[in-house]
Amino acid sequence: MLDHRIRAWIGLLAVAMLAAAPGAHADPVTDANAKAADIASRHPATPIAVRTMAIVQVSVFEAANAITGRYPVSRAKLAPAPGASVEAAVAAASRGALLKLMPVQQPAIDADYQAALQAVPDGAPRTRGIAVGEQAAAAIVALCADDGAVAPDAYRPHAAPGVYVPTLLPAVPHWGKRRPWVLSRPDQFRPGPPPSLTSDTWARDYNEIKTLGSKNSTQRTAEQTAIAKFWEATAPVVYWPVARSVSSAPGRDLTDNARLLAVAAMAMDDALVAVFDAKYTYNFWRPITAIRNGHDGNDATTREAGWTPFIDTPMHPEYPCAHCIVSSSMGAVLAAEIGAGPAPRLSSASPTAQGAVRTWASVDEFTREVALARIYDGVHYRNSTVVGSAMGKKIGELAVQSFSKPAR
Repeated sequence: MLDHRIRAWIGLLAVAMLAAAPGAHADPVTDANAKAADIASRHPATPIAVRTMAIVQVSVFEAANAITGRYPVSRAKLAPAPGASVEAAVAAASRGALLKLMPVQQPAIDADYQAALQAVPDGAPRTRGIAVGEQAAAAIVALCADDGAVAPDAYRPHAAPGVYVPTLLPAVPHWGKRRPWVLSRPDQFRPGPPPSLTSDTWARDYNEIKTLGSKNSTQRTAEQTAIAKFWEATAPVVYWPVARSVSSAPGRDLTDNARLLAVAAMAMDDALVAVFDAKYTYNFWRPITAIRNGHDGNDATTREAGWTPFIDTPMHPEYPCAHCIVSSSMGAVLAAEIGAGPAPRLSSASPTAQGAVRTWASVDEFTREVALARIYDGVHYRNSTVVGSAMGKKIGELAVQSFSKPAR
């Protein structure tokens, strides 16, 4: 059997090959998005990678919009730059943001940048475009410098005096205190608490995940297992091809695409701010803890001492589902963009499924699959997926409302 690092590399290579396939990109904005998502996904922490993509995509929008003047909205407050090269500006904005946030990846970032500039003729428009892109990236990176992403690690493990607890600290306990992009505050959509341990809902969810989410489940179908393996991936590289399924449709405007990807990126980043606010507020136990302990006072549940989930459990509290809130926040943005028109077929590939490709006929089909995957993975209860999905939808809709389209 291949070493897990080799399998992961094969998966990432397959995803990169899919992204590079003919027809996969529509314009420099979607090209830059694909390359940035690959770079950002090399960060081991998904919340940080998602924040990186938000800063990159907002920088790209600001750069493109300074040149085309399609939207009055501006966070970077750049001077109009008509006549500058949009292509050069997009490349420079993406590079500038990535270099500030992921300097260790400079060789790959610079290689992508040089490849993008090859398509732009030398001259004043190119020079001006590069300057605009660099200004946009510098402005947005500076805007986010004090958003709370960098904070002292002050997490206090829950333990009785003298009693051992596992010493691996949980992920980003401070993330729910960050300054969001479109939310008025991190707890704006904080849900009520998880179900009581004596409730029918708890018993239903406990027994469902105990059966379907275990590593050696005999009840999970082959298709459910494929879905679980696919959505074990949480990094930007598995999400952004779904958005590019919409942005790559023929005839789309470059600046509109920049806006779409920026709104989606802000929604996804705010979704993680909101979900970590709720997670560390309620501090609800994961299935592996609940099922192995069994001390819930509910006669409809039974303990299983050696129960193990299908995938490794993420290192943060269970409620609500983070994957669900991220997919639904993006989904709400994409649904608003598609509107009443025919939906393009959505698709992506997953590095945790060795580059397997999945497709969805609608946004709802995509978001439902992500939610179900976390049950099949053995890491989230059904109620948590429902609550997380509802939160994400609200955040995506708010992001769209806060960044409306101009009148044509």
